[in-house]
Amino acid sequence: MKFLRFMIEGEKKKGVLEDGRVKEVSGDIFKAWGFTGETYATEEIEWLAPLEPNQVIGIGANYVAEVDDLPEKGPDMPVFFFKPNSSVVGPSDTIQIPGTVDEVKFESELAVVIGKEASGLKEEEVQEHIFGYTIGNDVTAPQYFHENGHWTLGKAFDTFTPLGPVVETEFNHKKAVVEADHNGERKQSSSTKLMIVTIERMISYLSHVMTLQPGDVILTGSPAGAEFLKENDEIDCRIEGIGSLKNAVSKAKQTTTVS
Repeated sequence: MKFLRFMIEGEKKKGVLEDGRVKEVSGDIFKAWGFTGETYATEEIEWLAPLEPNQVIGIGANYVAEVDDLPEKGPDMPVFFFKPNSSVVGPSDTIQIPGTVDEVKFESELAVVIGKEASGLKEEEVQEHIFGYTIGNDVTAPQYFHENGHWTLGKAFDTFTPLGPVVETEFNHKKAVVEADHNGERKQSSSTKLMIVTIERMISYLSHVMTLQPGDVILTGSPAGAEFLKENDEIDCRIEGIGSLKNAVSKAKQTTTVS
């Protein structure tokens, strides 16, 4: 089932995409929800990020270029980072490069949406706590990476976490291929089999550090091929079975004195 959020006539709504049409739903999609009976054409709606995340957590350096490059054992302590909810935007929203930055990097990723409270999970228990999957673009300004290794600022600018277009609940992440087209040219295309830390291990690991909640979004890493975006570019992140997350790029006026 493909869940989405959308706006129509100035009102934000939730829905399910079925047979090319949007069926409105009400209630909590993680607990109890139902159809309202209202249906819309996709041309009528403005697509929003498919959920308002409880929190967004990313993992760094999680893909190799070839299967032969996979290590026998992954890192004992994977590199995780948070992205603020204020950075989340939806399909067709514009990625805004701050005035103090010349270029930002796109990173197409499979994103996991947690559906049940998760604490101290074994890897074999992870799947039953996953609600579904969406596409994320972990936009990054490397010049704001701290010299001591902190990534927060470089990941945190407004519009730096496009998500969408839907949350797909019936999806086999082990067969997924993560892709990205930059100005119409394919730059990323990798199977999730090239992940160093599997989805099961990363969520199990996180659940032993913090209690994960419904609506938490886990960005699972970006394949080789990520490049830089500049003003007037377009980036299209794709995963078959979920859809296309397409965003234009513009230059924003930086309102702070960050430099």
